[in-house]
Amino acid sequence: MSGMLGLIVSGRLVQTDFQLVGENKFLITIPDADSINHVVVFLTGTVPFIDGMGGAVYFSWPDPNAPPNWQFLGYVSNNKPSAIFKISNLKKNHEFENNNLGIFGATSTTISHVAQIGISVEPLSILEQQAAVATANATNSFVDFAQKMITSFLNYVSSFSVTQAQMTANPTENFVPLSSIQGWYETFERRLAQNPNFWKA
Repeated sequence: MSGMLGLIVSGRLVQTDFQLVGENKFLITIPDADSINHVVVFLTGTVPFIDGMGGAVYFSWPDPNAPPNWQFLGYVSNNKPSAIFKISNLKKNHEFENNNLGIFGATSTTISHVAQIGISVEPLSILEQQAAVATANATNSFVDFAQKMITSFLNYVSSFSVTQAQMTANPTENFVPLSSIQGWYETFERRLAQNPNFWKA
């Protein structure tokens, strides 16, 4: 499968030097990864995947004190021969727990000082399921963030609430009834529960 896969980092030469590190597992390094935002993984067109197979794409930040901690990005296949992945927002190794520590043959003594992209050749049915789970997790994470953010906002605003009797007249200030903010909060939560992507419309 030599030359089957390629990697593009913006502003750099194309890399095709994926190394076979295990059965159906390939690895490539990315020096100076802290300065990049996106990577593109693609099939070069020289050799296709076997029918029904594709390549799961994983990323690992460099960590001089720990073995690679692999994060699933997505996949490429004969029907989807390239994919762009944003890596600038991925967590560093010490920020999360992951059960993909040894997926590319890393042992507890294997330390990487460069970022790495790993490709694991697997059945498409498994890859599609992994991608669906990753998408669902990302959606759930966004919903959790949005709910915590609006709850924090409501709590913050509520901490300044006063009754009309307590209000001091100030012609330079505008006042919004707390009931209006609570109504907005309830509407936002209801719409978020119905469709987490409603705000994109």
